[in-house]
Formats: sequence, structure tokens, C-alpha cells
Amino acid sequence: MTDRDLTIRIGHDELIVRQRWEVASIVNDILIAVWFVIGSILFFWASTTYAATWFFLVGSVQLMVRPGIRLSRRVHLTRIRGVAAADSDEDY
Repeated sequence: MTDRDLTIRIGHDELIVRQRWEVASIVNDILIAVWFVIGSILFFWASTTYAATWFFLVGSVQLMVRPGIRLSRRVHLTRIRGVAAADSDEDY
């Protein structure tokens, strides 16, 4: 384990997160899906259309966060390695 690892203790278990950028991207994607599903459900009733619109707006703003996560990862990897990170399938 290194100083850069994120360790989360849950009872007697530990979750060690070594890929923080991947985790950030996955959590962001899950939240985007949640906002759009909630917004879609709320559009079934006219009385909740206003709230549904806000959920869609939050989901749309979070879609803009994803490129920011990718850019932060590239900058972080560049700083650590001293070279630019190459494109890969693991570009979250």
C-alpha cells in the first residue's frame, strides 16, 4: 500500500482504492444515470414536471464534469510520470 492509496474501512473489511480517477468517473456516471432516471419518472405527472426539469439539468451539468475528470487524470499522470499520458482504453 502506498501513500496515494485511498483506504476505506467498513467494519472489519477494507476497500483500498488505487484508481481514484476511475472511481470518480464511475461514481459520476452512476449519478448521471440516477438524475436522468428520477427526472424521467417525475415527467409522468404534470405536478412534478418542474422538479423533473431540475433533475435533467443536474444530469446535464454532470455530463460536463466527465471531461473535467479525464483532463484532471491526464494532468495528474503527467505530473507524476513527467510525460504525457498516452490515449488508452482506460481513459475514464
